[in-house]
Order: sequence, then structure tokens, then C-alpha cells
Amino acid sequence: MKRIKFLILGMVTGLLAGLWFGVNIGKDRNIFANPFEERAFTQKVKNSAENMVHDTKEAIRDSLDDR
Repeated sequence: MKRIKFLILGMVTGLLAGLWFGVNIGKDRNIFANPFEERAFTQKVKNSAENMVHDTKEAIRDSLDDR
């Protein structure tokens, strides 16, 4: 009986930790961050702009390499 109790406790703990890390990975955050914290709108815009600049640089480099 004691084994089953520890098994269930371990499964619940693992499920909660996996959910915590999975939500953070899905939101593109540090895995130890608070998953319930809302990011500011300005931070979202900044991240989108940085991604767009990075993608544009890659596209330009790829087009120059093709020549």
C-alpha cells in the first residue's frame, strides 16, 4: 500500500512539474518562470520586432549566398 501511495504522489508531482514547464515552453519563456504571469504588450511587440528583424537578416543572407 505504501508503494502505491508513493507512486501516485510521484505521478502527481511529475504531472504538475511537466505542466508548469510545458506551459512556459509553449509561451517561449524561461521554464522556471511563473506561467500565470501576463507579459506586457510592449514586451510582446518587442519580441515580435526582434523576430522579424532576425528573419529578415536570414532571408537577405540566404539570397546573397545563392548568387
